[in-house]
Amino acid sequence: MTRLVFFCGHAGTGKTSLAKHLIGPLARATGEPFCLLDKDTLYGRTGAATLAALGQDPHDRDSPLFLHHLRDPEYQGMLDTARENLALGVSVLAVGPLSREVRERRLLDRQWLGVAEDVALAAVWVCADEQTAQQRIVARAHPGDDWKLAHWDEYRQRRFEPEGAQRDDLIVFDTTAPTQADYDALLQRLAGAS
Repeated sequence: MTRLVFFCGHAGTGKTSLAKHLIGPLARATGEPFCLLDKDTLYGRTGAATLAALGQDPHDRDSPLFLHHLRDPEYQGMLDTARENLALGVSVLAVGPLSREVRERRLLDRQWLGVAEDVALAAVWVCADEQTAQQRIVARAHPGDDWKLAHWDEYRQRRFEPEGAQRDDLIVFDTTAPTQADYDALLQRLAGAS
């Protein structure tokens, strides 16, 4: 069996840190090989170079140009890479905000994802209280966060928490102050997903 597990949520919630924390224990618990695909690692440099070549701020992932022309190809590239790994028998932890996909309930839609029935799917919505997320963004001092910090009131209006049907199949994990028991429970849930 292979698994495709999404870690999604807003900036500063700890998506990548959580995936890195779980990848080893998950591989040991399932006996399966895993790889980590972080959208920013895969496409951050390419996106920055593209924006710069077009005369834009290379780190502005909130610009209309990025959101309308680069965002979706980056996600499709991540999914293409995930499918290649799955076909090779390697399970995937895929990390990215994916907020639009959560709103549209696509992360567990096999047809949209293009994955077979024998791939176990899970989507973890990683959240943290706004103050914690903002502090983490400040602490990491990444140029891609400059717009968010300079326009926090505008950015925070885009933050949302899935509700109703959007939340039905998501695993919600709050990284504000998780305990080891919280990590263990998430690990067991992901290891048991089928």
